[in-house]
Amino acid sequence: MKPQKLITEVVVAPSVWKINHHAQVITCGSCFADVLGGQLHENKFPVLNNPFGTVFNPLSIARLLELALDGKLPDPALYHQDADGIWLHHDFHSSIWGTDRKSFEALLAGRLAGVRKFLKTAKLLVITFGSAYAYRHRGSNLIVGNCHKVPSDRFLKELLNQDQLLISFEQLLFKLQAFNRNLKIILTVSPVRHTRDTLPLNQVSKAILRLISHRLSEKFRQVEYFPAYEIMMDELRDYRFYEDDLIHPNKLAEEHIFGVFTEVFMEAATIDFIHEWQSVRKMMLHRPAHGRTRSQLMLLKTIHDKLSKLALNGNFSEELTMVKARIDEFPVELQTH
Repeated sequence: MKPQKLITEVVVAPSVWKINHHAQVITCGSCFADVLGGQLHENKFPVLNNPFGTVFNPLSIARLLELALDGKLPDPALYHQDADGIWLHHDFHSSIWGTDRKSFEALLAGRLAGVRKFLKTAKLLVITFGSAYAYRHRGSNLIVGNCHKVPSDRFLKELLNQDQLLISFEQLLFKLQAFNRNLKIILTVSPVRHTRDTLPLNQVSKAILRLISHRLSEKFRQVEYFPAYEIMMDELRDYRFYEDDLIHPNKLAEEHIFGVFTEVFMEAATIDFIHEWQSVRKMMLHRPAHGRTRSQLMLLKTIHDKLSKLALNGNFSEELTMVKARIDEFPVELQTH
């Protein structure tokens, strides 16, 4: 009797192009962009991870990337000073702030300039759409990326139209193509459901995001779609793959989605590198039961040797320094035998 299939597997065709550890990657968008950027950084890719902070709606993501490409400054009408005197900007996440406006303006200008510089030589841009719902700032009549807990009567909530999103992103993609012809772009829809919109309206929102991702991947050869949302909703639909809030994917789910991502977009040698590094990381977490024994010293030397080989394709200076320091703590008589 054949074993039964217990999940609906999302089949993802391998990309025609692949990346390795020499590829610079920039992530932008929702909190899932943070997760993916963190996973790439952990596995030694040169990553610029969500430099604008968490931004959910596509229009704000596109505007920030265009500001960086065009060398322009953020809209002055969207600066906000809160009750504690902290300066914020409605296009950026609240994790990016300043104590006075002048220095904060310089901080944002530097952030945008850094993104422009990174994009010039980057090989991959990953954009994660979080929601098609957005907030329009009444004072400026602009869609914003973050309300910063400003009273709700200063904003209008609206569902973005697919046509306006497509026009905005087509303009952005043409600019990116002219700016860096080698840049590949992956679009994803965040697997995190926005339950505050209600589950039925969350589905409407995600459907719009999925549709524009499909249209853009059809029109632009450098654009591909990665089905993170579909993997979460179908392969991982059991609540054991969620955090306690029953909304966010847990670590097991994140690792599974990243595993699919590596198989689709990474060279075989790079996947082998990741597996070897993760194996060495587990060895580094080992804590001896009996102190500084000869077997523990041999393990540390083995780890050091493996790290030295891995360092040919990545930056392991911190790990090598740490392991060497642990080796040097052993008595001289053990180290000389």
